[in-house]
Amino acid sequence: MEWVVRHERAVVGAGLGAIVALAWAFLLGGAGMDGSDMRAMGHAGPEGAPGIATVFLMWAVMMVAMMLPSAAPTILLFAALMRARSTAAALPEAGIFAGAYVVVWVGFSVVATAAHWMLDRGGLVSPAMRSTSGVLGGGLLIAAGVYQLTPLKDACLSRCRSPIQFLTRHWRPGPAGALRVGLLHGAYCVGCCWALMGLLFVAGAMNLLWVAAIAVFVLMEKTAFPGTRFGRIASGIGLAAAGAVLLARASLG
Repeated sequence: MEWVVRHERAVVGAGLGAIVALAWAFLLGGAGMDGSDMRAMGHAGPEGAPGIATVFLMWAVMMVAMMLPSAAPTILLFAALMRARSTAAALPEAGIFAGAYVVVWVGFSVVATAAHWMLDRGGLVSPAMRSTSGVLGGGLLIAAGVYQLTPLKDACLSRCRSPIQFLTRHWRPGPAGALRVGLLHGAYCVGCCWALMGLLFVAGAMNLLWVAAIAVFVLMEKTAFPGTRFGRIASGIGLAAAGAVLLARASLG
């Protein structure tokens, strides 16, 4: 136990890495889904409940796999601040912080599942969860591109890119403080990335190369060039332009 306390940062990092690895392993294994889940999802009432539950589980695990790596620097810094400001072990509070962050994204998964169900009922997504409509795909790309340029995106991303300022401003002691700050950080991350998550429908939420590409972009946006003002403008214009091309092809075809 004493070794764990002395190496809390390494323990927290290893724990986060293990959770992310398990999440990706679950996705690589098919996320427990097959064609019957998608067919069941399309039914109304209790008959469709198993399919909806499986799709929700897929979304929830996918959010953990995609978003927890980008939150890891803030979680590790939170553990270090807890250790510096308290004589108690920081590991429990760091776990609460990370758990609260995940809870917010699980809540987002409820919304994503509802959107997924409506799109499936409308015949707008394939069993691979890929848009079957050029208009939908183009609209999602344009929406994500435009959102990159909004003040709300800038405000939320600035909190994610400056964990020291965020934690210094919002830090509270004890488990209740860890819960509060974890929920708040998760809310800012949802505010930052929700439009990018919509892009999962463009090339397919079961296309794990596409999922990984979005996850890498999110991580880089919070730590490197894509998150700078010029990077956001460039990515926003690029996404919107790609959406316009897709819309043009849909109108011609």
